[in-house]
Amino acid sequence: MGSLVVGDIRDGAAVEACIRAHDVDAVIHFAGLIEVGRSVLEPDLFRDHNVNGVDAVLGAMGRTGLRRIVLSSTAAVYGRPEGDGLTPLVEGLPLQPINPYGETKLEAERLVAGLGAAGIEGVALRYFNAAGADPDGELGEAHHPESHLIPLAIEAALDLGPPLTVFGDDFPTPDGACVRDYVHVSDLARAHVMALDLDLGRDAFTALNLGVGRGASVLEVIGAVDQATGRRTPWALGPRRAGDPAVLIADPAVARSRLAWKPLFPDLDGIVRTAVAWRMNPKFGFAAPDGAV
Repeated sequence: MGSLVVGDIRDGAAVEACIRAHDVDAVIHFAGLIEVGRSVLEPDLFRDHNVNGVDAVLGAMGRTGLRRIVLSSTAAVYGRPEGDGLTPLVEGLPLQPINPYGETKLEAERLVAGLGAAGIEGVALRYFNAAGADPDGELGEAHHPESHLIPLAIEAALDLGPPLTVFGDDFPTPDGACVRDYVHVSDLARAHVMALDLDLGRDAFTALNLGVGRGASVLEVIGAVDQATGRRTPWALGPRRAGDPAVLIADPAVARSRLAWKPLFPDLDGIVRTAVAWRMNPKFGFAAPDGAV
């Protein structure tokens, strides 16, 4: 277990000092802002953290001789692909983000890719919908305010939050609701460790999709939460959100081949059960209502 150093990734000198003090030999870059809606309202803030922060880290790597960075990226770099939306997304598709969050993550990828001639190798891992919690219940997400579907559905089911809003029921999907590819955070963590040793050959940069390769609709997520909590999740129908794609599903074949990676939590029910267990753990920070589960 390494030491915790509290600092700001935009402070290149501090990052450099940390690298030298702790004999770091590679970087896994998780730090960034992720809320799509907030990125629309505060695009400059997102560019400062997601682009300038990566640039500062890369500068510190160059000054200290580090040669490998694994960058947390996102499916948002693809934007809204044309077609029926049912075909899983592959890494070679055009990259056309539709919001500042996706734009800043794509800019970060390009910063990393541009340093190949300087000797820095990079692997960008494009998450689809990160979900779930540590299976042992020790760690999980506790955002405030929360914006992710599964935690919001759990809060609604346990009477810890308002009824869930389902944004649209007229998409071209089997039940009319949006479909997304949910990948467990433990599987994402394993992929980052594997990427540290990925042989890039003569390439200095590669990007890999991380998803299970199939989707679940918002209504299917609600059903999984109902099953995991033993309660009915209250929800109300709302209008579509602007720019919401009907379907986003990963083709993870390249990650499976190059990293020998495959999800250990491939099923939505298992992912949701870990999220519920985390929400009920006192370490989350909030007491559960009596008889909730």
